[in-house]
Amino acid sequence: MRRLFVIAGAVVLLAAPAVAQFGQDFFQSFGGLRGEQGDPAEIATADKMPDRDLTACHMLYTSVRREQNGAGWRTDYPWGERHLLIRLSELTKTRVSWLSDGIPHSYLVRLTDPALFQCSFLMASDVGTIGLTPEEAAGLRLYLEKGGFLWVDDFWGNAAWAQWTREFAKAMPPDEYPIEDVPMTDPLFQTMFVIDKVPQVTSIRVWRAVGGRTTSERGAETAVAHLRAVRDTHGRIMAVMTHNTDVSDSWERETDDPQFFYQFSPDGYALGINVLLYALTH
Repeated sequence: MRRLFVIAGAVVLLAAPAVAQFGQDFFQSFGGLRGEQGDPAEIATADKMPDRDLTACHMLYTSVRREQNGAGWRTDYPWGERHLLIRLSELTKTRVSWLSDGIPHSYLVRLTDPALFQCSFLMASDVGTIGLTPEEAAGLRLYLEKGGFLWVDDFWGNAAWAQWTREFAKAMPPDEYPIEDVPMTDPLFQTMFVIDKVPQVTSIRVWRAVGGRTTSERGAETAVAHLRAVRDTHGRIMAVMTHNTDVSDSWERETDDPQFFYQFSPDGYALGINVLLYALTH
């Protein structure tokens, strides 16, 4: 038994520099790709998507820095998108593609994979940790310019915003595609529900830790939630960025706590459904 522990310890010691050298994907190869709550990922392939009904896609990316309470690409995957599509199917006539009874597809996709171009919309969370290779940046730009739609969410504070915008600029340079705050008069806020403010949703872990007393995860620095966007030359929104808020947690965690649901989920779903309907109709 002692020899077994020694061998196990040696494996851990050998693995540590390997993880440092090869990054997150090296470690993931041992146990597979799994979402934030341990669900196995649905890996997208260009020939796998079973129909032309609406599916969710979630960006698989490499984290190059850490953020407090962040989980990299795993954040809010897959139940954020799954619950949003369930509610969309209940509240509209949108046809949703189902993995099984009551569970929509939520595919994990790389920006360099041809399957990206089968995605009606692409989500990513904790993007204040993201790093894009030139090939990934090129894939993202081509996807957006061909009519794709991106929503990034759940990143907080100035450092995370600086990291995201620096990496996003590799794909969409700000002199061509400036990022702007979307005014509350924009049609996006009235697609189905009339929304008069960008909801600030805190993660359920932070909400519980502070007893629900605040929704800002970093104090004064993150007190104001923003919805920003990039538009094409015709004014169509190509990408939205919900900063200083975790809208996806209002979907992902809707069944975890009734109080959390009533405080955050109605506003979170209203925004989510509006954004998806905008993306599908523009």
